Amino acid sequence: MSVKVHIHLTLRRFTNGQELVEVEGETVGECLRDLVRKFPEIESSVFDKKGNLLNIVEIYVNLESAYPDELGKQVKDGDDIHLTLMLAGG
Repeated sequence: MSVKVHIHLTLRRFTNGQELVEVEGETVGECLRDLVRKFPEIESSVFDKKGNLLNIVEIYVNLESAYPDELGKQVKDGDDIHLTLMLAGG
């Protein structure tokens, strides 16, 4: 089963500039773990030390928020996951 992960601009440095990465998994969590398997350096920008999503990470599946159980959200072949970061600045 193939799912596409759309990578936030600030995370593309970990994916060799790729905006779109195909991964495998039946849940968002499995897909993100496959992404980390392919690009290990991205892990600390997405997950905390306990394996939870960082509070700045937002997940959308087919353009709909996956909140509140992002990692447990089921996905199917052909779905799109958007991995975004909530950034602040001034």
